[in-house]
Amino acid sequence: MKPQDLIEILSVAEKLKCVTRHADTSSGRRESVAEHSWRISLMAMLLQDEFPGTDMDKVIKMCLIHDLGEAFLGDIPTFEKTADDVKREDEQYRKWVSGFPKNQREEFELLLQEMEEMKTEEAKLYKALDKMEAVIQHNEGDIATWLPLEYDLQLKYGEEEVEFSPYMKELKNYINEMTREKIRKEG
Repeated sequence: MKPQDLIEILSVAEKLKCVTRHADTSSGRRESVAEHSWRISLMAMLLQDEFPGTDMDKVIKMCLIHDLGEAFLGDIPTFEKTADDVKREDEQYRKWVSGFPKNQREEFELLLQEMEEMKTEEAKLYKALDKMEAVIQHNEGDIATWLPLEYDLQLKYGEEEVEFSPYMKELKNYINEMTREKIRKEG
């Protein structure tokens, strides 16, 4: 990859350090999309032993790139995001990726396709980690920042995505216990 190609791609990706999500960190500031992507990547790395037959390098790649489209339109909370928003984000993302050097373009396109189809263990795991990290982050933030609809959403968010794995279901149950305790103590 030519240095200028690398810098052009990184310049777009850098925007994710500035795009904030609908979640606060434990210190009370808004979490960036980049921080979210980093942490789900770390989660994947930490869970290698729980998923021995899974290509965890691929999962980590999926985690790293899954929200790059938000560099173009920003983050829209899941409870506000429409099908049109998803379509516009995907179009911008694919247009951007189409300008990558051949090897990287092909890799990103294959990963994106796999992530959209949600048929492989790797795609299912990345998606479940994405959902679980969002719930964990909300639990770590101040409950005063929660919208009324988030009390139920915290407990339901990601339920379908974890169904493929006994471990992920166990993790979701544990996170739900944390959520209930937070609501009981702080709500």
